[in-house]
Amino acid sequence: MKRICILPGDGIGPEVVGCAVSVLEAVAPGLELLHADIGQSAQIGHHSYLPDETIELMRTCDSTLFGAVTSSTDPEYTSPVLAFRKSLDLYANVRPVKSLVKNISRSAVDIVIVRENSEGLYHQQETVDAEGVTTYRRVTRRGCERIVDFAVEHARRRKRHKVCCVHKANVLRQSDALFLDVFRERMANAPDLESRDQLVDSAAMFLVTDPSRFDVMVTLNLYGDILSDVAAGVAGGLGFAPSGNIGPKHSVFEPAHGSAPDIAGKGVANPTATILAAAMMLDHIGMSHEAKDVEAAVSGAYSSGHLTVDLGGRHGSRSFTDHVIERLRA
Repeated sequence: MKRICILPGDGIGPEVVGCAVSVLEAVAPGLELLHADIGQSAQIGHHSYLPDETIELMRTCDSTLFGAVTSSTDPEYTSPVLAFRKSLDLYANVRPVKSLVKNISRSAVDIVIVRENSEGLYHQQETVDAEGVTTYRRVTRRGCERIVDFAVEHARRRKRHKVCCVHKANVLRQSDALFLDVFRERMANAPDLESRDQLVDSAAMFLVTDPSRFDVMVTLNLYGDILSDVAAGVAGGLGFAPSGNIGPKHSVFEPAHGSAPDIAGKGVANPTATILAAAMMLDHIGMSHEAKDVEAAVSGAYSSGHLTVDLGGRHGSRSFTDHVIERLRA
């Protein structure tokens, strides 16, 4: 029996995770779902945003489904998300973005953004002096090799044909140039895949104007964080953006959106990203058939006209989920 750690978190996290859990119970009733605390609720109950018992449960489970956390202004606050990514060596962040609803004013998008998840500007080393703040950006050859190799294998497994390296090597002539050099070295051993590279600013523009030119994008931490939100906007919004944090042994799947405290408790949050993150998780732990069933049920719900509130429809979190579950059971 597969064991899954469930981390609802803060804000709309418990609502959308609850919807995804209902879908998991419908499609894979044999899963053992174990809940734990993270974020503000964990701070209140355990005096830690990422309690030791939570990270230990994440280590011992086959995977984790996570909602969202709300950042704190507390000077002692450290991000539990960055902490578990580092602790579990979740070096690859995978963000598939696919249009599920037709929109005549936007181009259809179907891409995967593979983002380095452990280095770059999110290395979190900053120093303060009398003039301002200096932020250190860490890019290593090992980090570049791991993420490019991951992108290549992901493209092959998903039967995708093109990999594009997104960078700013014309300005950052050491760090981004290292990333680009490694990309070219590794892609030389992947003749089955079309290889190209693109400056990050023009890549952002083409994601909006001509997303069909991209298939798999591989990039550094900050670029991937921004570009995946741009792509999600083209697809309809962050409610359509699932993601996976993957390492050699552990994995955490989550929606790419935040905790949205302004709509928490109202039942209007779009659960699609979290449900699709659960599907990604199923696929990752070897339940690809169930994963495809969930993806098909979500797509079918939208194609039948069941639109969520953020798209101008009438469905809140639970009613949309009910339609997905209905299709799974049918």
